[in-house]
Amino acid sequence: MYENIRTVLNIGTGEYEEKRSRFLAWVFPVSSEEEVFSHLEFLRKKYYDARHHCYAYIIENETEIQRFSDDGEPSGTAGLPILEAIRKKGLVNVLVVVVRYFGGILLGASGLVRAYGKAAISALDNTTTVIRKLCCEACVRVDYALYGKIRNFLETNNYPVKDTRFTDSVEVVLVIEEGRKDSFCNGLTEITGGKTEVVFGNKIHAYFDEEGNFVK
Repeated sequence: MYENIRTVLNIGTGEYEEKRSRFLAWVFPVSSEEEVFSHLEFLRKKYYDARHHCYAYIIENETEIQRFSDDGEPSGTAGLPILEAIRKKGLVNVLVVVVRYFGGILLGASGLVRAYGKAAISALDNTTTVIRKLCCEACVRVDYALYGKIRNFLETNNYPVKDTRFTDSVEVVLVIEEGRKDSFCNGLTEITGGKTEVVFGNKIHAYFDEEGNFVK
């Protein structure tokens, strides 16, 4: 399992036109080939009258999968430039589909490469890029007298808080990157004199923006 990957958070769309041919593009976050085929089936049904449905995807789970299709276009003129657009962005777990409506004028190999590449980039530029990191949830239980110190420690060190519960004590539920667990525990012990209880939960995937801020 890849601990950290650069991917997209949501669906993006784009469009490019050259010599009356229209290239409609979509980008989807995917984690399996089953998801890829589902998106392709949906677009093929919705845009059944389009001449070509070209695509590329990269998926990283236990191993890396890279696939592309020219869907009837000359070999290497559609799927490959779409794949290259994904690679240039440094993204994985991403599917990009470009649907072409032929405008009646042949574009030639170089024109097709340019058009499919630009259509793919237009969709990729219209989505949110995030870093998916392997994390775990943690619950910190502390007395009210120490809560201010804990809150300041978490904010200063950018530990994302998911929930705070106020009962007979304060329980703070947060997300911690796997590689920061030791420094988190050491810092917590230092500021509280060991007067906190920390329970680590299951490993999860969490998403952060390019600046390292927690997204979800």
